[in-house]
Amino acid sequence: MFDAAPVRGTFRAVESPDDVLELMDDGAEGVVALVRDAGATFLAPIYHELTAVLCTSGTPRSHIGIVSREFQVPCIMGCSFPEGEPAVGSDVEVDCSGVEGVVRG
Repeated sequence: MFDAAPVRGTFRAVESPDDVLELMDDGAEGVVALVRDAGATFLAPIYHELTAVLCTSGTPRSHIGIVSREFQVPCIMGCSFPEGEPAVGSDVEVDCSGVEGVVRG
């Protein structure tokens, strides 16, 4: 996507607008959001608060990739978890400083 220093945050799957509404109430600061749809637009109200975005589909030219660049939010597109997704609420590091983004838990 774009070079960004590693960041740490709390892993959270954001599956629906209801999840976004909950984060609007609770605050999304420090959240590393996992989304599955690269065209998802429902993150818009909280994008400015997110620490990073992980998307399991799409490319850097997908909606999520474009918005992440505009907001300068580190983002990994086509993210996979060969050893399983981190547990919700776990602390993760998102490193977009190299050729490929890396998630460390």
